Amino acid sequence: MLASVELDEVWLRRASRRAATVTVYFASWLVALSLAPFAAVALALGAGPAARLALFAAVFLSYEMLGLAAALWLWVRGRARDEVAHAALRHWWAAGLFRAAVRLFALELEVSGDEAVEPGPLVVLVRHASIADTLLPEVVLGGRRGLRLRYVLKRELLFDPCLDVVGQRLRCAFIRRASGESERELAAIAALGRNLGAHEGALIYPEGTRATHEKRARALERLAASGQTERLTRARALRHLLPARTSGPLALLEAAAPADALLFAHTGLEGLATLRDLLSGEVVGRRIQVKLWRTPRSVIPRERAAAVRWLDDEWARVDAWIDATRAVAATP
Repeated sequence: MLASVELDEVWLRRASRRAATVTVYFASWLVALSLAPFAAVALALGAGPAARLALFAAVFLSYEMLGLAAALWLWVRGRARDEVAHAALRHWWAAGLFRAAVRLFALELEVSGDEAVEPGPLVVLVRHASIADTLLPEVVLGGRRGLRLRYVLKRELLFDPCLDVVGQRLRCAFIRRASGESERELAAIAALGRNLGAHEGALIYPEGTRATHEKRARALERLAASGQTERLTRARALRHLLPARTSGPLALLEAAAPADALLFAHTGLEGLATLRDLLSGEVVGRRIQVKLWRTPRSVIPRERAAAVRWLDDEWARVDAWIDATRAVAATP
C-alpha cells in the first residue's frame, strides 16, 4: 500500500481524530434518523429544500456508518491492505450517495466523451466547483468505465471518518492546501503516478480549491507578484476557473509517464460550497454536464515552460467549454 502524506502522523493523533469524528458522526446519525420520518412527511406535503437536505443528511450519515462497519470487517478479516476490496467499498459509498442526491434533489447527469477513458493509465485533471466534486469522478470514471482512481485530496477531508479510514488504506495523498506545495507533498503526489495499471488513474484538482471572486483576485495577485506576465495574461482570460497550479499536476504527469492526460470538465454544481447554498434550494432540478477529452502523453511537452503553457491552454479549453455550455443552458 502506498503511504500518503498523512500516514506519517503519530498514531495517537490519528486515533484521537478518529475517536472524535466517529463519535460526532454517530451522534449526528442518530439525530438524523429520528428526524427523517418528519422530513419525509414534510417533503410529501410540499416542504422546501430543508426537508430534502434533512433526508440527504440521514442517507449520508447512514452510508458513513455502513462504510465504517465494512472497513472494520475488512480489518478484522486481515484485509486492511486489500486495495481491490477497499476501492469497491469507496465506489459503493460514492455511487450510493450520488444516487441519493440525484433522487432527492431531482438532478440530471449527462456525460459526453467517456469513450476517451479506456484504456488507462491516465492522469485525470478535474475542475473543482463544489462539495460534490469528490463523488462525481468516482461515479463517472469508476462506475461507467471501471477506472480505479488514486486521489490527491485536501487534508481537511480527513475529518470525514470514511474518507479518513478507507482513503488511507488506498493510494491517496492528503495535502495541506496552504503549504505552498512543499517538497514532501510534491513527492507524495508524484508517488501516486508511479506504476499505474491499465485500469488505473491518478486524479488531481489543478485549481486546489473552489473558485470565487476573492480567490481569483488573490491568484492573479500572486502571478503578478511573481513576474509571470504571460501566465497572468492567460489567467485573466479565464471566466469560470482559477488558474491551474502547476507543480502538483506536472509532477504527477511526469511520474505517471507514459500515462495520457484526461481532462474532466463539468458544470451544474457551481455555488454549492456551504450548508446555506444547499438550503437555498438552487440545487433542485439542476442538470450536471460532464465533458471528457484525452491528450496523448506524446504531445505533452517535457520541458517545464512548454508544459506550463500546455496546462494553461487545456485549462482555457475547460473554461471555454463551461462558458459555451452554460450559455446554451441559459438560452430559452
